[in-house]
Amino acid sequence: MKFEWKGVMPAVTTKFTEDDKLDLKLFEHNLQAQIDAGVSALILGGTLGEASTLKKVEKNKLTDTAVEVVDGQVPIIVNIAEQTTRGAIKAAARAERHGASGLMMLPPMRYKATDYETVAYFKEVALNTDLPIMVYNNPVDYGIEVTLDMFEELLELDNINAVKESTRDLTNITRLRNRFGDRLSILCGVDTLALESLLMGADGWVAGLVCAFPRETVAIYELSKAGRIEEARSIYQWFMPLLELDINPQLVQNIKMAEVATGIGSEQVRKPRLPLQGEERKRVLQIIEEGLANRPELPEYKDLKSEA
Repeated sequence: MKFEWKGVMPAVTTKFTEDDKLDLKLFEHNLQAQIDAGVSALILGGTLGEASTLKKVEKNKLTDTAVEVVDGQVPIIVNIAEQTTRGAIKAAARAERHGASGLMMLPPMRYKATDYETVAYFKEVALNTDLPIMVYNNPVDYGIEVTLDMFEELLELDNINAVKESTRDLTNITRLRNRFGDRLSILCGVDTLALESLLMGADGWVAGLVCAFPRETVAIYELSKAGRIEEARSIYQWFMPLLELDINPQLVQNIKMAEVATGIGSEQVRKPRLPLQGEERKRVLQIIEEGLANRPELPEYKDLKSEA
């Protein structure tokens, strides 16, 4: 499936049963809520998807299920987070074989690769797949920054054509746009900088709290791109305490609690993660409850003509 790297792309959570198996029924329910809200793609196997705890057969099953549920309505993007180049190539091949339309790809995991090694890693994987690739640039959490000079080399390959921009430096969007123009699609990867990033010219938003609040997330995107900034800002202001739950070590537990509150998820996580306890649980619940109590009425956003 050919597609454009733009719009809202949820990094969806993986649903588990109480006996630690995949809860595919609940997974499908959440995916349908995302599609109904108007998302542009679905991203599987990221941090929110608890990918590091999943077996290969489970990742394949999630991809198969998502492809079946979506039925061509939106692309399925699979995250690649591997320790070796060979492992990344194999993961990309599995994703393609199971129907993925694209890849989101992290630098090598655990090992702090040099700039030269990082570029070589991305290039070798890209040369071994036909799928388009979005580079996940998150030096804050993963310790490796993909610089503008590195992107200059990576963009020599036609299927590396997007970045999930998570440096937390808003000015980097302008630098990327000045350097590469439309050669590189830019998607914000930090929920609490989303509207700011869109106003600075980002093409899309790889979102977290969208897992629980898909309509509000897509509305912010569509309104901002239609130039209805004040309406987008008003929803975003309401959303901010919830969005801050995404920039936290327990983001998976936080967002799954929010999914329960909106009726499209469960709190089941895979160990060593455990549901929140004590005062932190009370704090997060209060944020979620206050958000629900003041949930805004949304304008009709689906018919707005978005401009990249």
